Amino acid sequence: MAVSDESQPKTGIVAAPASGGAGGADAGPRTDDERQLGALYVEAVKRLRQASATMPEGPVFATPELDARLLLAEATGSAAGDIHRHSGLSVDPAGAERFAGFLNRRLAGEPVHRIIGRRAFYEHEFVLSPETLEPRPETEFLVEVARPLIDAVIAERGGCLFADVGTGTGAIAVSLLALCPQAEAIAIDISEGALVAARKNAQMAGVAARFMPLLCDHLSALGGSLDLLVSNPPYIPSRDIAGLDVSVRRHDPLAALDGGEDGLSSYRAIAVGAAGLLRPGGAGVAEIGQGQAGDVEAIFAASGFLAAGRTKDLAGIERILVLTLGRG
Repeated sequence: MAVSDESQPKTGIVAAPASGGAGGADAGPRTDDERQLGALYVEAVKRLRQASATMPEGPVFATPELDARLLLAEATGSAAGDIHRHSGLSVDPAGAERFAGFLNRRLAGEPVHRIIGRRAFYEHEFVLSPETLEPRPETEFLVEVARPLIDAVIAERGGCLFADVGTGTGAIAVSLLALCPQAEAIAIDISEGALVAARKNAQMAGVAARFMPLLCDHLSALGGSLDLLVSNPPYIPSRDIAGLDVSVRRHDPLAALDGGEDGLSSYRAIAVGAAGLLRPGGAGVAEIGQGQAGDVEAIFAASGFLAAGRTKDLAGIERILVLTLGRG
């Protein structure tokens, strides 16, 4: 019998069998108890923990409880909180099979949000594609730093046109457009697949009318004048790619990770291009890798930019730079 109580999850969930009922001999390879939300969750956590302990060179499952809860919720169409709240409800065979497939993919090292196909960032969820990075929490600092700069331009000029270089899922541009209704964004990427995902995310967030995707390499195809530039470019040195966690190395697009021999190739291209596009006094806001602040500031200084601020992430790493173009 399908669950009809509005307080209970629906898709992939069936009501727990009444105690004392007749029969049960034809339950199949899994009993009702084995297909209960709680039992499936406990077994998944156990398998993830065992995999971490027995495969030292394999993927590390640092949050087995969270992984199991998110995957089970997705497989059954439940809210994540329902996994504990309704742990006695049974999962239908199709939902249990979906969950088994998700768990096997996770055990093979695929990240949870790649399996689910989306990830939360700032105030929205973003659809992922094979051509996009997962938006990560430290990048939210870039949104926080860029927002007041955009607000200041809007207060002065009535609007703000900014470019997001290497937009990926569109997480940065979409978040800023949602926060700043008088802003417009040119979202740049070298991947057509990434721009398809970014456009979809802009539509879902209700900002598509102010979101302009552009397929090009850095700023090479852009003309006119910009008020601001934001970017989370590839910044990992090529030699370090092989040492990344397997979940990143195998599932994030290489083009969005590899910053060239020293990790700074994209910053050089952006600095040169931005110098000819930003209005005098305009700012660039960039995410950087650990220990790169001085080098990136020097690269932009060579194109006429002044270092205007550094912001640390929650780990105390300098993560966001603000660079302003000199006025003359």
